[in-house]
Amino acid sequence: MNDIKNTSKAFLPEPTLRRLPWYLAYVQLLNARHIEYVSSTQIAKEINVDSSQIAKDLSFLNIKGKTRIGYEVKTLVKELTDFLGFKHKHTAVMIGAGSLGGALIQDIGLSQYGMTIVAGFDVNPSIIGTSIRNVPIYDINELAEKQKSINAAIAILAVPVEHAQDAANKIIESGIKAIWNFTPYRIKTPTNIVIQNTSIYAHLAVMYNRLEVSKDLKK
Repeated sequence: MNDIKNTSKAFLPEPTLRRLPWYLAYVQLLNARHIEYVSSTQIAKEINVDSSQIAKDLSFLNIKGKTRIGYEVKTLVKELTDFLGFKHKHTAVMIGAGSLGGALIQDIGLSQYGMTIVAGFDVNPSIIGTSIRNVPIYDINELAEKQKSINAAIAILAVPVEHAQDAANKIIESGIKAIWNFTPYRIKTPTNIVIQNTSIYAHLAVMYNRLEVSKDLKK
C-alpha cells in the first residue's frame, strides 16, 4: 500500500498548484483503464514534467510512492481530488453574461470540478431577465441584494475591460471573497480578497509571440 496520508490544506507554491490538475487528469485516465500503479517516471513521460518535480509536488501533500512499485492510482486520484477541492461544491455568480460569460455558464464541465454558477449579472437590458441553461440573469445593481440569499463564494468576472474595476468593486461590496478574473485588467482589491487572473488575451499574446519566433528561427 502507498504511504499516502491525509493532509490539511497547505499553502502550496502556485506552480505546484497549477501542475496538480495535470497529474490528476492523467491518473484519472489510468484509473479508467483499471491500471493499479504508476511511477513518477511514467507520469513524467506523458505530461512532460520532470519526474523529480512530480515527486516533490506530491510530497507537499504527504503523498509518497513505494520503491519499484510507484503510486497506487485509485488512492492518488482520491487524494488529489480531495486536496484540489473538486469534489466540494463552490457556488459562483457570473459577472458579465455576454459572449464569454454566457459560454462559461453553459460549460457543464465546470460542475465536474466543483463549481456551480447559480446566477449571472449584467447591464444589458436585452439580457437581464433572461436565463442561460436555467441560470437567471439579473441587473448588476441587484448583486448585493441577491448575494444575501445566494451566498456565492466566487464571482467570475467577464466584463469589458473599461468596466472591470467598477464591477470588481460591486463584487467586493456584496461580500464575495474570491474573484476569477477573465478580463485583461489587473483589478485592485483589498488583501483579504482572493484573486485568480485568467486572461485569454495574455495567453494569445504569448502564443503569437512564440509563433513569430519559431518562424524567424526557420528562416
